[in-house]
Amino acid sequence: MVRRTKEEAEETRQRILDAAEHLFHERGVARTALADIAKGAGVTRGAIYWHFENKVELFQAMLERLHLPLEELAQASEREDEPNPLGHTRELLIRVLRRVELDPQSRRIQEILAHKCEYTDDLGDLRQKMQALHLECDERIEKSLRNAVSKGQLPVDLDCRRAALCLHGYIEGLQANWLLAPGGDSLAAQAEQFVDALLDMLRSSPALRRA
Repeated sequence: MVRRTKEEAEETRQRILDAAEHLFHERGVARTALADIAKGAGVTRGAIYWHFENKVELFQAMLERLHLPLEELAQASEREDEPNPLGHTRELLIRVLRRVELDPQSRRIQEILAHKCEYTDDLGDLRQKMQALHLECDERIEKSLRNAVSKGQLPVDLDCRRAALCLHGYIEGLQANWLLAPGGDSLAAQAEQFVDALLDMLRSSPALRRA
């Protein structure tokens, strides 16, 4: 009975997240009220507050659903005992680029982040939370690159901090450009070539070497 209750609670939580995702995508984050999400999920506002303190927390949970499927690869690239961190980083980046085109949920969330997320007063500290998430991502990329350097997969004099910023901006830029004009070239079809071009830059660019 307890197990079933937990399963039902999780089903309700996922319905709320599904409704929020679709409404954020349709109306924008600022223009979507918790009452709208409750109606879309077929639950009461009390049910939303049972699972989420506010809209910002709900938004963060939606992002976690985007990142969770790739977390295993990300962690593998960071582990010191992993013999092929750069290989895991390559696979991770290819998946990131492919799924923004091929996976409807990933595409919706990326469009919300790029075009439907207004940092208004009623969203409180969402901007600060997103900034912290962005900085954490840079740090994790840098850690993965340092790991690849230690395994001899990247040059020993690579400026890992600068390289991490370049990598992050490159991948986000490709996604943003494609989302603005999705009817053009296929991002998924060229994902491997885009990522390999990036890795070639990390290996060869003099501008990414430490002084």
